[in-house]
Amino acid sequence: MCGRFVLRASPQNLQMLFALDEAPQTGPRYNIAPTQPVLAVRANPHGGLREATYLNWGLIPFWAKDPKIGSRMINARSETAAKKPSFRAAYKYRRCIVPADGFFEWKKEKDGKQPYLIGLASGGVFGIAGLWEHWEREGSVIESCTLLTTEANGFLAPLHHRMPVILDPADYDEWLDPSVQKADTLLHLMRPYDGEEMEASAVSRMVNNPRNDEPGCVEPVGA
Repeated sequence: MCGRFVLRASPQNLQMLFALDEAPQTGPRYNIAPTQPVLAVRANPHGGLREATYLNWGLIPFWAKDPKIGSRMINARSETAAKKPSFRAAYKYRRCIVPADGFFEWKKEKDGKQPYLIGLASGGVFGIAGLWEHWEREGSVIESCTLLTTEANGFLAPLHHRMPVILDPADYDEWLDPSVQKADTLLHLMRPYDGEEMEASAVSRMVNNPRNDEPGCVEPVGA
């Protein structure tokens, strides 16, 4: 599962890493939570060029009658998303990448759940595989997304049995290519990231409250 994440990279860095024509309008976020707008990279649905845009976190299927369903669709299992009614159209036609430089998981301790910030050992930005959808009813339009998950690698397994699908930068073009529509062609990308290239640190429990979005959320603590 991936229920909170962090993005502190500069717009210029994101522009370079994701080969964008323009730097995205973004600032540091320390506790991004479901239902909030998240920065996503996708092929422009009208022209195919790569763009950065904001999508509501929690995918609303195009056929849904009530947009509130999105709050239950923050993650999709990569093993089954291509076949699930809620995700299969997006998996085929509307894939995206959600930039992050860390995500949170919680470990049960004697005095409660201890949050951990997980990221690359290099400290760099990574791209989480996502799906996006366009929902429209009675003049109301919402574009939303979900993050794909896979089984945890050995490094993360003590914290959680699932982890986000972190794409290798060399695979960004394939994942975003709208001409690639066969799920079997993309399954090789749905793998756990190399645990030897990741690190985790216990952080302040102020991150437990989604209203807190400040540097203290990622401050390391003794655990």
